[in-house]
Amino acid sequence: MGQGNHDGHLGAVYAAASQSDLAAHYDDWAASYEAEMAVAGYRHPTICLALLTRHLPRGAAPLLDAGAGTGLLGEWLGITGYGHVEALDLSPGMLAVAASKNVYAALHELALGGKLPFDDGHFAGIISAGVFTSGHVGAEGLDELIRICRPGGAIVLSVKTTLWDGGFAERIGELAALVEL
Repeated sequence: MGQGNHDGHLGAVYAAASQSDLAAHYDDWAASYEAEMAVAGYRHPTICLALLTRHLPRGAAPLLDAGAGTGLLGEWLGITGYGHVEALDLSPGMLAVAASKNVYAALHELALGGKLPFDDGHFAGIISAGVFTSGHVGAEGLDELIRICRPGGAIVLSVKTTLWDGGFAERIGELAALVEL
């Protein structure tokens, strides 16, 4: 999936004007999402999973699948040895598909980008594929994920190039400087 023009469902979610608009588009797309993204060659979930398995011991728990959508990553996380995974997504339609897979310990209908109802350091790891992208969540969602991840935990995200260049890289640099202090 390149940086080109997008139409159909993908174009609609990239162009969403609000979180409620975004959720409605994903609700409409939920039934065909996985098939359409497979045809499009969407690889972010597998890349994120590979990185997580390199940096977080199998069995670490709990994990948060932030922007879980239909639960594709939840299935793979279970197969690779992560047994307690919670799903977070703003779309009830996508979460309904995820729930039908019976791979999540809990489902949270929430949006990233603001305060989340989890304690500091609650999650051993967080994975988020395809969420930090056009019309979704920008760098403003990063600090809250850091807050809810345990010290020494792993956070694995895919970030669209336009967001990376539009402030995400700068925020990562600021956070890295804090760690170096």
